[in-house]
Amino acid sequence: MSILQNIFYFIFALGILVTFHEFGHYWVARKAGVKVLRFSIGFGKPLFVWKRNRDGDEIEYWIAMIPLGGYVKMLDQREGKVAEKDLPRAFNTQPLAKRFAIVAAGPVFNFILAILFYWAVFVIGVTAERPLLGEPDSGTVAQASGFQNEDEVLSVADMPVRSWAEFRLGLIEHGLDGGGVPVLVRQANGEQVTRTLALADESLLAEEGDAVSRLGFRQWWPELPPEIGGVVDKGAAQDAGLKAGDKVLRIDEMPVSNWHEIVSIVQNHPAQPLEFTIERDGATQRIMVIPATREVDGKQQGFIGAYQHVPETVKERLLVKIEYDPLTAFGQAAKKTWDMSVLTLRVLWRMVTGEASLTNISGPITIARYAGITAQIGLTTYLGFLAVISLSLGVLNLLPVPMLDGGHLMYYLIELVKGSPVSEAFELRGQQIGMAILAMLMGIALFNDFQRLMQ
Repeated sequence: MSILQNIFYFIFALGILVTFHEFGHYWVARKAGVKVLRFSIGFGKPLFVWKRNRDGDEIEYWIAMIPLGGYVKMLDQREGKVAEKDLPRAFNTQPLAKRFAIVAAGPVFNFILAILFYWAVFVIGVTAERPLLGEPDSGTVAQASGFQNEDEVLSVADMPVRSWAEFRLGLIEHGLDGGGVPVLVRQANGEQVTRTLALADESLLAEEGDAVSRLGFRQWWPELPPEIGGVVDKGAAQDAGLKAGDKVLRIDEMPVSNWHEIVSIVQNHPAQPLEFTIERDGATQRIMVIPATREVDGKQQGFIGAYQHVPETVKERLLVKIEYDPLTAFGQAAKKTWDMSVLTLRVLWRMVTGEASLTNISGPITIARYAGITAQIGLTTYLGFLAVISLSLGVLNLLPVPMLDGGHLMYYLIELVKGSPVSEAFELRGQQIGMAILAMLMGIALFNDFQRLMQ
């Protein structure tokens, strides 16, 4: 996936989410009788401008140069002179309830959009990895809690689990506070038992890296013959001439009997030439492969961009199709949006209190990469990505930070208590603080992005 493709899918995603968010402000403002002057997607100089007459109001529609947001400009005495006849339609002259509804509409529409995306995913159906556990790593919490090879997770703290992604989410959601987390599993012999994940006071997100892996959990994977199922474009395997169907017999005269041995050898020899002895079409060949290098958990690892052949019978055991009828899908989508929003707030709070690492914050570079990756995987994966980003925008915009919708809602709550709007000086100081907070968060996010790129 090229950088240009990542950027395209990122801007496409952002365009949809920002448009829907700003449409929320726009739609409720017009329903409330407020005069809308402009609807802009993006900031800065307009690239495209057109005007439409809506119920007697001429409204400008902009697509601006900087695609990192948008705004709805409404008639407002604080931004310019307003004719006497138009005062009843100015935003700042509206009752508190109307102003509150107009500002809250943007984040609310993001949650509605997330529900729609999740609904589409559940109706279309998504093929996911079954929550089958491999042998837990030695000395880890998972091993100490009694989890065994080929345990299939059925629920986490009474939350039904149907996929590996749901298992991971359940562990984080119910394990943030530590303690014991009950996990219902079906053992290899078919018997169902409940194992208690003994987290004690361990904070899952306090360190950088994958929290689930640190607990010792890994996906079950059968021991398969060392046959190549395919190679990645422009990877070391393709460059060397390896092809799907090749059976690896030896690497540097070291016999290999399964795929795990290939992975282990390659990972331990980054940027070092390896001689692969393979069998292709009944004939033996020798091919020199130089693994590429990447950093994983601070260590250099080799990789060649090849994946193993997986028989259909194994795929049937590893994968599960998750889908619902349209009505059930709506309920599941609403629940998923609620659960993810609450989890996002809990993680943000732990970052504020220092119980979660700031490395969990991602910026535009990481988001753009995931936009490209999910789009390449398939439609439902990309829709799921859009749902997560949409609800995240909704949650972040409701935070009581000046400059965000939540900051304005905070001012309105203060106004409700004291009986009058906050002063312009107070609002100006709040904007300065809000800009400082947002600049700091953006700086952390970009730093994390560049760190991930370097790795």
